[in-house]
This record gives sequence, structure tokens and C-alpha cells, in this order.
Amino acid sequence: MSEIITPALVSLDEPLGTDKRAVIDALAARVAATGRASDGAALAADVWKREQTDETGLPGGIAIPHAKSPAVREATLAFARLTPGVDFGAPDGPADLVFLIAAPDTAAEEHLAVLSRLARAFMRDDFTAGLRAATSPDDVVALVQAAVSDEPPAAAAPGAAAGAAAAGGAPAVATNLVVDGRPARIVAVTACATGIAHTFMAADALTAAGQKAGIDLVVEPQGSSGYKALPQSVIDDADAVIFAVDVDVRDQQRFAGKPVVRVPVKKGIEQPAELIDEAVASVGNPLAPRVSGNADTAAAARAEGGSGGGVGSAVKRSLLTGVSYMIPFVAGGGLLIALGFLLGGYEIAFNADDVLGTATLGNLGDTSLIVYLGAVLFKIGSLSFGFLVPALAGYIAYGLADRPGIAPGFVAGAVASFMGAGFLGGIVGGLLAGLAAWWLNSLDVPRWLRGLMPVVIIPLLGSIFASGLLLMVLGGPIAWLTQALNDWLSGLTGAGVIILGIILGLMMCFDLGGPVNKVAYAFATGNLAAGIAGDERYLQIMAAVMAAGMVPPLAMALASTVIDRKLFTEPERENGKAAWLLGAAFISEGAIPFAAADVFRVIPAMMVGGAVTGALSMAFAVTSKAPHGGVFVFFAIDNFWLWLVAIAAGTVVAAFAVVGLKRFAHRRPVEPVSSGAEGVPSAVATA
Repeated sequence: MSEIITPALVSLDEPLGTDKRAVIDALAARVAATGRASDGAALAADVWKREQTDETGLPGGIAIPHAKSPAVREATLAFARLTPGVDFGAPDGPADLVFLIAAPDTAAEEHLAVLSRLARAFMRDDFTAGLRAATSPDDVVALVQAAVSDEPPAAAAPGAAAGAAAAGGAPAVATNLVVDGRPARIVAVTACATGIAHTFMAADALTAAGQKAGIDLVVEPQGSSGYKALPQSVIDDADAVIFAVDVDVRDQQRFAGKPVVRVPVKKGIEQPAELIDEAVASVGNPLAPRVSGNADTAAAARAEGGSGGGVGSAVKRSLLTGVSYMIPFVAGGGLLIALGFLLGGYEIAFNADDVLGTATLGNLGDTSLIVYLGAVLFKIGSLSFGFLVPALAGYIAYGLADRPGIAPGFVAGAVASFMGAGFLGGIVGGLLAGLAAWWLNSLDVPRWLRGLMPVVIIPLLGSIFASGLLLMVLGGPIAWLTQALNDWLSGLTGAGVIILGIILGLMMCFDLGGPVNKVAYAFATGNLAAGIAGDERYLQIMAAVMAAGMVPPLAMALASTVIDRKLFTEPERENGKAAWLLGAAFISEGAIPFAAADVFRVIPAMMVGGAVTGALSMAFAVTSKAPHGGVFVFFAIDNFWLWLVAIAAGTVVAAFAVVGLKRFAHRRPVEPVSSGAEGVPSAVATA
């Protein structure tokens, strides 16, 4: 680890070129000349590709061009002090201190941790001053070795700023950074594409700015070497969130409902104080963006305690993750299939391959252009649907084991599809793959093997375990169970159909996009392909689920803007106006502001309305070939007018129910509960 940089990799005041491409080429050539890279040109090309994505110049005359590259044999730093400086895109001018950070594409965690510590050293004035004063390459090597061998100081603990302020040791907090009479509480996540440099520099910049401002600010850097999740209690207590990221935030549902400022990671380095101001300003702004999700999603994360909470909580989180990532495949694919039917007729499901095999855009032959386009759309949608079970399984495994779980999870999902085990098989396969990947990743293996674990060992052994179990043991019984479920649904008549509609309606309105809602929606969308293939009962289930999910926002819009406006606050009446469109588009979350303010009267009323709509939709035998879109996918819904009748009936019932409860079931505060019961409010509204 001490040899991550050597004097041969240091250039002091030598002419390396007048632009950043020349400097990158020169430093990459030095790395190759020392035998640390197999091909200097290939390394330079990878660094340049990263540079074109996002310039690496930083305030203070620093640049950190970097990349993970298969040409790199071992983690390496090459340094150049330039006279004059070269423009790397920093807002304050050219850079005279340039570190090229070269990591193998299979870099072990300990190497990544070293590079992360170096990145944090860039934020220290004494480190950069030492580099500018160095008189020899040996001086630079000594400075870098000292920086990477020492752990950075720990971030201030939650509440530290407030405590210091009380003791008179912190700066006075500006009035615009005060929330409810105390210093603001902010949590932040930083993450960049490579997870090496910008991630940790942004974390340190935000932490320092928070300490300077006298507020509570805690950062979770999500780097390539792993990350330690913030305690869920810290997230729950936060007033707002800053996401300074270039990639997706891992386990984002932990922050559900919080006001959020989302910016590229470099802004976390360059403008930390401005981001803090913006985050605090969002606290009192009802129109500020919020982290997607709702109270139930956040409660699920609370129950997990962040990334912990036991196997049961981790499994629940992973199932939600799998469904969330699966939905875009279903929604996009389903709408494309529906458009294919609109243009090519329902028979396109049986002859799309023949049409595409004989006709082209330039030579349609006997095929009309409309039918040809219908075949194209249907085929794209069908191929998208082919990813449904693999995506479900892959991202369930991702929810359990992070990125190492994706490959074995997708393979297990493909095996489940092959065996006819459907989405049930995908769930089982994803759980098996995720647990296997998590266990393998937790093993204490030799350092030389660690770099191979995420790219070779875990995908190999995880796939063998999960997919092997499905193929040889579990797939057959799950396929039988799936077929039995299909037969039972196909055989439902009369009261059985209506009861199923009631159950689906209750589930869709129980938590407005939370876990129970997602179970019902996943059941409908997971079997939509079977419905399109000919099993009409599944199309009826899809129609009932979508209709019931539209009821809550429509009912709250009707109640707050038409039936009795006086029962609702001005912000609720404004939300009610927007809820008309949200409900029409099947966005159940449009009712969340109402439920959050009065959960014990809003949710029961919504469930009653959803049950009515679900029952009527099933009784009317309405079918939907589209999984999303509400009234805007009318062309994919048979018996559309009866479907609207079912929605209208449930909406009216739910609206009058909530108005009745608000008029006659008055809320009565009870004594505050002990603060030791995490997640339980201090006062509960009861009828």
C-alpha cells in the first residue's frame, strides 16, 4: 500500500503540454513506464472518456483526472506540478496540482479506501501547500504516504453543532439556517461514477461547511469501497436532504418524503454553503421537491434501521426494491403492446414475427404501414416484457447484496421464466441469489482474491447456487403453484370474482404506493403477459388494480374542491386541484398529503371507495392491456365506459366517507407515548 506512488511517478515543474489531454497522456505514459499499466494509451483513453463526462478541475488549482481501467495492474497515483497551470474546467481557473488516479477495474476495497483517503486530503490546505512547496519527488511521495496512511477525522456526530453552540464553542447560526428555533438538521449523500475521489471530497466539503455554519449536517459517502449507512434515526430527525450525486442513491427509500436538493457531486465540492442554504429553504416550501416514496416506505426503512434490522427487514426492503425497478419494464412494455394493438389489431400478437420477417420500412410488400408499425411496437413491448421476471429477481438480489447480487439475480430470474415459474419464481430466485451474493461478499478472503470476488467469484457461485436450486429442486413446484393459481383465477365466477376485486381494491388504497399497494400492483403486472397471451382474467385484475389505485386522489380532489371545501386547509384545497390530474393518470401518491395530515380518517375512507371500485370493475369484466396511465390509455381498456362507472362510484363513496368522518368523527389527542418506542408518534389522532 505504501508503494501507491513512487518518485518515478512524480513530475515537478516539467512541461507536459499546454492542454489537459496532453497532461493526461503524459501522466498515463509514466504509469505505463513503471509497469503499473499494460498500455499507457488505453489508460489515457479511459481517463479522457471520464474527463469528457465531467471535468475534474476543482477550486484551489487542483485537478484529479481519474478512471478505473482494465489496463491498470495496480492502484496508482501519478502527480504533476505544472508551471504554468492547465485548464481542467475548475471555476476559479487553471490547475497547477494534478493527480492522475488510476485504479484497476477490479480494484480491491483496500486500494479504493486508500484512494478515497487521498481524495479527502485534497480538501486540506496544509496538504496542497506542502505539494506546492515540495523540492523533490521524494517530498511529494512522503506527503502522499502520510495522507493515505491516516484515517480522516470523523464527521461530527449528529447534534454536535447544536451542542457546541450551546457551550459557546460554535459560530452563531444565521437566522435563515434555523428551523423550529434550533440549528437546521441536514443529511447528505455523496456519490460519483467511480466512487473514488469526488465522493469523499464532496462529503468533506459539506461537512466542513456545515460545521462553519453551526448546523447539524451528517454525510453518507457512497464510495466504491462500500459505505456505512446513516442511522435511520438521524435521517428521520433531519429537516432536509442533499443528494450530491452522479449516480443513483443506494437505498433511497430511507429518505422518503424529505425535502431534497439534488445536484451533481461537483457542486458538493464547489458550492457546499449554497447547497446548505437551499436545503434549509426547502424545509418551509410546500412546493419543494421531495424524495420519492411515502410514509410507509420510510417506515419500512425505519424498521430496518438503515441497512440493518435483521433478515426479515432486509428481505422486505429487497422485495420493494425489486418491484420498483421492475415497474418501468412493465409500464413501458405494456403501453407499447397496447399501442401495437391499437395500430395492428389484436391479431398482431400472433403474427408480429411474420410481419417483421417479411416486411421492412423500405419494402412493405403486402403489409400496410399501420400494421407494420403496430408489429414493431408490439415486438418492442414484448421484448421489454421479457425482462420482467429477470429484472424483478435481479433487483431483489441487488436490494439484498448491492451490485454483486445483480448478475446472479438476473440469471435466476431468467431460469424462473424458462421453467414457467413466473413472478413467484422470480421472487424466490432473487432472494436466493441475493442471500448467496451477500454471504459470499461477507467472507474474509485473501487480499489477492478480493478483487475477483464481485466480477467473477460471486456471479459464478451465486448463479450456480440460486439457478441450480431453481432448475433442480424448486422451479418445478413453483411452476405447479403458478399454474394452480392460474387455474383458480380462470375458474372464478360470480361472488368469487367480486371478492377478489374487493381485496385488490383494499390493498391498493391501504398505503398509497407503499408495500401493500405494491404487492397488489406487482401481482397484476407480473401476470399481465399471461393475460395478453390469452388468459383474460389477468387483464381484469389489471383493470381493477389500476381503477382502485385512481380512487384516492380523485376522491380527495372531489371532497376538498367540490363537496365541502371548509373541512380542508388552503394547502389541501390546492393539492386537491392537482389531485384531479394525478388521479386520472393513476398516480395514487396524489392523496398522500391528505393521508399524512389525517391518516385515521382518510385511509379507511379511501379503502372503502377502492373496494367498491375493485368489485365493480371485476363484476363488469373490464380488461386492461396497459399497466399504467389511467384514463390516458383508454385505447387499451375494453368496456372503458363501465370502467369509468366503477371509478366514479368508488370516488363518490370515498369522498363522502371522508367528509362524513371529518364532520362527525372528531380527532381526540391522547397522552404522548414514551420516546423509547421508535417510529410511534407522540400523539395519535383517534375518532
